Amino acid sequence: MSELEETVQEAVEHGKESKLNSAVAAVVTVTATFMALCNVKDGNIVQAMQQAQARSVDQWSYYQAKGTKQNLSEQTLDQLSLQRDLAHDAAPEARAKLEQKIQEYGAKSKNYEKEKAQIKQAAEDAEKEYDRLNLHDDQFDAADACLSIAIALFGVTALTQKRWLMLVGLGFAAFGFLFGGAGFLGLGFHPDFLARVFG
Repeated sequence: MSELEETVQEAVEHGKESKLNSAVAAVVTVTATFMALCNVKDGNIVQAMQQAQARSVDQWSYYQAKGTKQNLSEQTLDQLSLQRDLAHDAAPEARAKLEQKIQEYGAKSKNYEKEKAQIKQAAEDAEKEYDRLNLHDDQFDAADACLSIAIALFGVTALTQKRWLMLVGLGFAAFGFLFGGAGFLGLGFHPDFLARVFG
């Protein structure tokens, strides 16, 4: 048996008798369970973010299409107005037809403008929803990182029997529970400082 295997075996045998290992096992169980719940919720949030982003992109595309239709309508309106102004000697029926078309294209242009405003609002609402969800996604990502570090520290604590490692792990776990809890409760607490430290 190699020296490393013997060391690990001794640590495991010693760990069976240790109250510290019992505490580590309990803390790891709670931490891993909470981490799993956070991962499930984060997955749902990511799906909702993708849907909000798709809605936003669709609405902006629709907005551009309405803008193109409005431009074509306004160009047609200008051409019809020019034809009417140049056709002084046109028959009254022809002038009446031009006036009717000018009214129609004027109404279309105004309608497109109104529709564009509604579409723009829907696109901006989808962007706001994405940003709202992104905050919670960041919270669950920070929770996942902190809880993963905590579990790793708990594992090293069990092998080394160093209580200070357990305390450091509990600190990371506390941050993980804070961020995860904020995500579940819909709080606006954002882990900006972690993003700056690890980003």
